[in-house]
Amino acid sequence: MKKTQKIKVIGAGGIGSHLIDPLSRYSSYTDDRVEVTVIDGDAFEERNRERQKFNSCGNKAEHTVEMMKESFPQVHFRAKGEYVTDSNVITTIRENDVVFLCVDNHATRKLVSERCSELDNVTLISGGNDETDGDVLIYIRKNGKDVTHPLTSLPEIANIADDSKNPGDLTEEERLGCEQAAQTKPQILFMNLDIASLMLNCYYALEQGKLKTHRVFTDILTQARRSVKGE
Repeated sequence: MKKTQKIKVIGAGGIGSHLIDPLSRYSSYTDDRVEVTVIDGDAFEERNRERQKFNSCGNKAEHTVEMMKESFPQVHFRAKGEYVTDSNVITTIRENDVVFLCVDNHATRKLVSERCSELDNVTLISGGNDETDGDVLIYIRKNGKDVTHPLTSLPEIANIADDSKNPGDLTEEERLGCEQAAQTKPQILFMNLDIASLMLNCYYALEQGKLKTHRVFTDILTQARRSVKGE
């Protein structure tokens, strides 16, 4: 009997929208049954088109799942049109999940990392970027022990700044303010693609038993890439 691999993709925007398609294509041809849950409370907007992949506006998770169902019927898709918050993180992330975290704030990264630290077996692959550089963090727990460092081993995530807030905890007015502020810190398509690809590369290396890092830095201008050896 085939086992079911449960994958959670948190965030279907700049990074997530480019990660889900190749992830789903790859998952369609594995020996396992694969369930992919896309989680995002945000909506696609016309201004997102220059760097995000979508056909029509609407909730990012729900719209992405509708697109993926048509292309990859072998995969079981679920959409959760909500942000990950204190109130739902326990039911969202469970034992043996593989979590791709594609968000742009440390508050959510801290919340998800802390939830993963409560589980016996879980894999968390988190990607983030500025305009032309970024990094991927890998947090693995096996049999109740940390195989690699949690995201909260980084001071900037453990001690989040006042301006890093979980969008699920904001009022609509506050969320609009954050969106306007984000427009002053532009992200570009090529960087989002690079991080999405790097996250998938780490996932494949892990599946093949070849992953030897818990953090990878990348810069698309210098073409530099540096790995930090896992512990």
